[in-house]
Amino acid sequence: QVQLVESGGGLVQPGGSLRLSCAASGFSKDRYAVGWFRQAPGKEREGVSCLSTNDAYTYYADSVKGRFTISRDNAKNTVYLQMNSLKPEDTAVYYCATGPNLFGSRCLLTHGYLTWGQGTQVTVSS
Repeated sequence: QVQLVESGGGLVQPGGSLRLSCAASGFSKDRYAVGWFRQAPGKEREGVSCLSTNDAYTYYADSVKGRFTISRDNAKNTVYLQMNSLKPEDTAVYYCATGPNLFGSRCLLTHGYLTWGQGTQVTVSS
């Protein structure tokens, strides 16, 4: 059974940094993609960054390119989202998710992800 546990959210001032963690178990990275998504109040859930199946490529939403970095520590079965130069518009609940056979930029879309974490709140405010 695939399970995801997120951590690392919090309150940070504009320009600050946070690192989110997604501890995963029960799946093979060779078949499963891992993505980070976020949902702000009143808005649809959107893709932020992802590792496509096989870790072949990483993808980022235009709004976070150059500021966010996704990475994986295989020894810890954990995927990270390093968020730098945070802006108030980055405020949202952030979720990690995983799903099979999500190749290419498809991994930025919510469709196809089967397992979601519980979400962690990120608030960027002075």
